[in-house]
Amino acid sequence: MNLIIRPRRLRRTEAIREMVKETHLHPEDFIYPLFVHEKDFQEEISAMPGTYRWDMNGLLKEVSRAWDLGIRCIVLFPKIDDSLKTEDGSECFNEAGLIPKAIRMLKKEIPEMAIMTDVALDPYSCDGHDGLVDENGKILNDETIEILKKQAITQARAGADFIGPSDMMDGRVGAIRTALDIEGFSDVGIISYTAKFASAYYGPFRTALDSAPKENNRKIIPDNKSTYQMDPANSKEALIELALDQYEGADILMVKPGLSYLDIVYRLSNFSNKPIAAYNVSGEYSMVKAAAMKNWINEKDIVLETLLSFKRAGAKLILTYHACDASKWLHEK
Repeated sequence: MNLIIRPRRLRRTEAIREMVKETHLHPEDFIYPLFVHEKDFQEEISAMPGTYRWDMNGLLKEVSRAWDLGIRCIVLFPKIDDSLKTEDGSECFNEAGLIPKAIRMLKKEIPEMAIMTDVALDPYSCDGHDGLVDENGKILNDETIEILKKQAITQARAGADFIGPSDMMDGRVGAIRTALDIEGFSDVGIISYTAKFASAYYGPFRTALDSAPKENNRKIIPDNKSTYQMDPANSKEALIELALDQYEGADILMVKPGLSYLDIVYRLSNFSNKPIAAYNVSGEYSMVKAAAMKNWINEKDIVLETLLSFKRAGAKLILTYHACDASKWLHEK
């Protein structure tokens, strides 16, 4: 055949393929989510094989391992004892609480590691919602934000580098930014959960933190979070959330979940010059782990291909429970 253009010329050898590769994956692209609890031992999370609730000593060792693998940011999530959970979630701004204590310990031992925190009430609430709930089951937006501001300031005071509002209350980014600036934390960044969808992929995470919405005798509690998290059917709405979060002072904009919402990652990356993050959430992680344990897939190849897809879609950063394994595989490669 007399073909002038043969695309396969640029696929002929590994060296040539590496020369023209458009998208690259590096350990510093990852933000590593870690669960921490008050107990003096680590325990594997049954719904997330290979993932643990860490005690303080175990957390320090795991963060040290992540740093040595090239990971430069972690995000902390607390498993709070039921005795500390209340209607107003006030444990979230306890200066001596689990997350501030973990931040101070990590900043003392590994000061270079960037630490992101989660700002929401669900781990601390006896209702299991991200915001305050009234007697009719309505999630209270403005009243919730007053507590979230206290939570963010407490985390910043402990040494957090990034605050991560995951609650999806309207106006919370601007309120938190103003509160941080007033308290002298103008250098603390905000990684906003800009487009967080009401997704079925969060199940294993809620098991890890025991943070799912709960029924009780005090009030009628809705069985999902659709009144504040985004409808999975909508995409243009994500651009509204992006515009608001940018205007209110977010430094990095995140899409959650990631894999089923790559179109949203792509839209946001084209619409904004801010860095876009994608959250490779617990359900996505657990499906891969379960299939790999059955030897139905090659875990390494699937994980690296999945993470590469986030970068290809436009994500600068990826929150992923695969972070350490993926970093190790990238070094080997």
